[in-house]
Amino acid sequence: MRESKSGRSPLVVGGSAAILAWTCCLGPLVLVTFGFSGAWIGNLTKLEPYRPVFIGAALVALFFAHRRIFRLTQVCEPGKACAIPQVRAAYKTTFWIVAALVGIAIAFPYILPLFY
Repeated sequence: MRESKSGRSPLVVGGSAAILAWTCCLGPLVLVTFGFSGAWIGNLTKLEPYRPVFIGAALVALFFAHRRIFRLTQVCEPGKACAIPQVRAAYKTTFWIVAALVGIAIAFPYILPLFY
């Protein structure tokens, strides 16, 4: 089994887990903001008990992505994707976007009451 050195897999897992973590709370608000309505939006709150699991999975994935993207000694063969500076910059930007999503998922339930 070939191991990827790029950090793409942990970023995808972290991003997916971050999006799932805020579907219970921020998801209905975003859908209503964009004009979607219906009783089915209330069903998204059923994911609330799983929110800590999703956040934990996102944090673990971000840890592994950080190790692969930002480590000091990068072992990369010439010609591979990790050797291209533009690809590394894209991975770093994506990492910080996913980290921001995780931060929103963690902070949103505590900040939301300030808006009511």
